[in-house]
Amino acid sequence: MQLKRNSRVTIFAAVAAAILTAALVGQLFIPEEASAQAGRRQGERQKKNPGATGDPEEEQKRIEREIDKTQPRPSITIDTDLVNVEAVVYNKKTGAIIQGLRKEHFEVYEDGVKQDIENFATPDAPLTMVLLLEYSKLVDLLGSASTTFFEPGRVEVLRPAYEFVRSFVKPKDFVSIVAYDIRPTPLVDFTDDPGKLAAAVNLLIRNNPAFSESNLFDAMNFVLRGGKGDSVVLDDKSTGDKAEYAGLEEVNARTSILLVSSGLDTFSKINFDQARKIVENAGVPVYCIGIGNMFMKRFDQHLDPMRVPFGIPDRMTLLQAQNTLKTFADSTGGKYFPVTFPGEIPTVLQSISALSRNQYSLAYSPSNSRREGKRRKIQLKVNLGDAIDPKLIVIQHRQSYVEPKG
Repeated sequence: MQLKRNSRVTIFAAVAAAILTAALVGQLFIPEEASAQAGRRQGERQKKNPGATGDPEEEQKRIEREIDKTQPRPSITIDTDLVNVEAVVYNKKTGAIIQGLRKEHFEVYEDGVKQDIENFATPDAPLTMVLLLEYSKLVDLLGSASTTFFEPGRVEVLRPAYEFVRSFVKPKDFVSIVAYDIRPTPLVDFTDDPGKLAAAVNLLIRNNPAFSESNLFDAMNFVLRGGKGDSVVLDDKSTGDKAEYAGLEEVNARTSILLVSSGLDTFSKINFDQARKIVENAGVPVYCIGIGNMFMKRFDQHLDPMRVPFGIPDRMTLLQAQNTLKTFADSTGGKYFPVTFPGEIPTVLQSISALSRNQYSLAYSPSNSRREGKRRKIQLKVNLGDAIDPKLIVIQHRQSYVEPKG
């Protein structure tokens, strides 16, 4: 999630694209200082132009010569409908991540047709990640029902978040934290300061959830596609007003989401099919830690619909919630980790850190120009010759996307 108003993160490619687009439509607002700097750079370029002269007639002749040179050239149409694919490659037998791959090792197929890889980047950039945390009375209720002593369920959400910011965030990583109940609330903007991230987690620990609703689909839509939401809570300049946010799908960097959730959704404005389409098309890997698994494992035999405690979801609802998280992870090239015991969390977080830091970034322009809103299947192959048995190569990547309509 990239903040349009409060963000202190500079992602140069995304900013350049935004400036170019805004300039074309005449809606660009540039601060006074930035405008002056732009003017200075433009003046410098004009001075360095070797063809410029002080004589008006000579200048006009030079312009006419340049026009004559460009007159025969045909117009060119540039197709910018690139499909981005983030991929992690590892050995199925050993679990070791395969590093050092190059563009020629990969092949991309869309609906069985081989595509030309236009962009390729190796996994050498820092992380840009959003921690999306479920924080509602519903997860508190699940936690207290699944332990012999009262322990709010939000502890199961916050424990992995705290461990991640304490042990796995490195310098130059940019991490933002968003908590959601009835609506998503940004707690801290993108930062590589572990102190600010820990303060956001501690804020959740010291407070109690205000709503029973847990609107996961709306929260995913907000983080990926942006929208209007509350100002960042732990921002010194926050006014408490609503602010407009850009989603992760607009960020031109290696991005991912770490979702810690039960997978339950109560009253989102969008349904599962709409949320799945948004998640698929964003091209952002989603790593899910399922906190409802502990409750399922301990009390599965008691989850008869006639005997379920008031307010606790039944077995079918919890199974559907788990399937939601798994679908989000598999369709985006992320991974789903159902956590049953707190002792599993460090190993799970270590796996997520390794996977998210070893993503190869590929992009291609689809050869199929169809625009009927149909789903297209993506297949990725890696050819390493005799170096490793192809049957042992596992490629973790987004599985499909929905083509534009119209």
